[in-house]
Amino acid sequence: MSKLVIVESPAKAKTIKKYLGNGYEVVASMGHVRDLPKSKLGVDVDNNFEPVYTDIKGKEELIESLKKEAKKSDFVYLATDPDREGEAISWHLAQMLDLPMNENNRVTFNEITKTGVTNGMSNPRTIDLDLVNAQQARRILDRIVGYKLSPFLWKKVRRGLSAGRVQSVAVSLVVDREKKIQQFKPEEYWSIDAKMTGPSSKKQFAVSFYGIEGKKTELHSKEETDAILSRVENADFTVTSVKKSVRKKSPAPPFTTSTMQQEASKKLGFAAAKTMKNAQTLYEGIDIEGMGAVGLITYMRTDSLRISDEARAEAYKYIESVYGNKYVPSTPKIYKTKAGAQDAHEAIRPSMPSLTPAKVKDSLTAEQYKLYKLIWERFIASQMENASLDTVSATIDANGCTFKATGFSVRFDGFTVLYEESKDDEENKVLPPIENGDILKVKSIEGSQHFTQPPARYTEATLIKALEENGIGRPSTYAPTISTIVNRMYVERDGKQLKPTGLGEVTTELMKDHFKNIVDAKFTAIMESNLDKVETGEKQWVDILSEFYTEFDSTLKKAEEAMDGKRIKVPDEETDEICEVCGKPMVIKIGRFGKFLACTGFPECTNTKKIIKPTGGICPKCGKKVLQKKSKKGKKYFGCEDNPTCDFMTWDTPVSDKCPKCNDGTTLFKKGGKMFCLKDGCGYEVAIKKEK
Repeated sequence: MSKLVIVESPAKAKTIKKYLGNGYEVVASMGHVRDLPKSKLGVDVDNNFEPVYTDIKGKEELIESLKKEAKKSDFVYLATDPDREGEAISWHLAQMLDLPMNENNRVTFNEITKTGVTNGMSNPRTIDLDLVNAQQARRILDRIVGYKLSPFLWKKVRRGLSAGRVQSVAVSLVVDREKKIQQFKPEEYWSIDAKMTGPSSKKQFAVSFYGIEGKKTELHSKEETDAILSRVENADFTVTSVKKSVRKKSPAPPFTTSTMQQEASKKLGFAAAKTMKNAQTLYEGIDIEGMGAVGLITYMRTDSLRISDEARAEAYKYIESVYGNKYVPSTPKIYKTKAGAQDAHEAIRPSMPSLTPAKVKDSLTAEQYKLYKLIWERFIASQMENASLDTVSATIDANGCTFKATGFSVRFDGFTVLYEESKDDEENKVLPPIENGDILKVKSIEGSQHFTQPPARYTEATLIKALEENGIGRPSTYAPTISTIVNRMYVERDGKQLKPTGLGEVTTELMKDHFKNIVDAKFTAIMESNLDKVETGEKQWVDILSEFYTEFDSTLKKAEEAMDGKRIKVPDEETDEICEVCGKPMVIKIGRFGKFLACTGFPECTNTKKIIKPTGGICPKCGKKVLQKKSKKGKKYFGCEDNPTCDFMTWDTPVSDKCPKCNDGTTLFKKGGKMFCLKDGCGYEVAIKKEK
């Protein structure tokens, strides 16, 4: 018999074909083959929200090819990704290829390894219509919000805008955080810090003021602080208690989609989209030297912390062989998945823990290697014994003023020998030997003024965490949501931080005034929960859409009446730039293709120009200035100011250092851990020294 297996990507097809061998043809659908039409709503809201699906434009040849392959095969397996989206693609393929819906032709692979593929092919099932309906409900819901709300924004703010069920909440979170920052009023507070030594050691250690007579006391002014300093000036600093204990430090659990994106952002500087792109390739399969195509990680869209017994056993085997038996935990590390999480898949882990990052490094790109190493180390560490810390806490009295000192030392490093979660961890400080009744010697003591700080702006990592904690979106939506709000210029990057643009602020305010539910995190979370209930068969998808649409349609009509004849202006960003045509100030405006400079004398003066960011770099081709520019897709690059006469451009970043080999002021550029000269024929490069 000839059997056809349809997957989503060519990379996945290649890997699976290797394991299935003769008698199987494996082809790729290249993602979705059918969708709602682009030119119209495509949903009959008056007839049970019946969707109208059409073949995706540009896939005509692929669809014909799939039909031919299916017709000449004795049996067709649908092996798209093991999630809602993958289930929906299989359902569309079955409809398109006239496959029976009651046939056991749906197979899923949690990992693309020989074991994973064999297990998947051994357990075919029918297409899960609850999963399909959950995806269909989400798609129709997002289509209704987008197609009904976007024209409203075009009329009231600017053409080309879009609204979305998840993206609008994400923008609202960023806007609300910015408001809190702007409205924040710093409050003064003081601290008293000292350096002391004990009677039996000259080693200095830090001591901090705690309060009066053992009661926590806050200092709000210099006068209060000076009063304490005066009170203890000639006093004995006597140790009144020393508490010693042992503290256990547990490893972080293996990755979910959200935590992987957060940690890759913190440790690797990866945007969420970059993380998911590389995770996809690691899952689908990569040619590993001596092994051929193999999927290196389990499925990367999951919010489960569950791992298989086989994977745990393999992790223990590796840990014992490399670190010894004492690093294997005495009881299995089993992590509890949060309530409401989708538990269909395991946590993200290496599909074969024995494949260490070092073994596969030469077969991976730099980005793939960094992400695989992060996933591998996180998983192995999650299965290792806890770290153990000896902690000491001392209380010191000086004329009724209480001071405290704390310290710890590592008794057993445990999992930290391999991996620690990225966070501002406490410094490993050890207190010298001190006992009750010891009188300490003061080496220095001073008061310091501080001010409370506003909340930090969101980064990609913290915004993903906020979306997850608020129940907004699902693992598959975090990365595309952030890409969308940045690409549509509601939010912009400022280094690693995300801040709202004027467009994002006015759009959010308009939405809050007229479509409160759409930007309300709690409402969106309830809707997300209802969609999950469709997946489990607890709710009907048509009922959910009907409940939402009745209120939404009414709200839209009221908003159109209230805003009739009104239009909201997006505030311009002021600059120091002066128009060379008429001498008036120029402002930054946001257009369809991004930000640009425009004269405030419009419409009398129509002068506009690109925003140019000088870098201080000198073009290695012609000696003119190197400017920071943006591609059509919004990606930063660097090019000569004399373009197009001079065609110099690079993705590498110019630095202040000059090339010592050329010795003529030529700028060096950097990428990764190296600086180098881009002048033809030079070839100079040097490793960047890391700051200690």
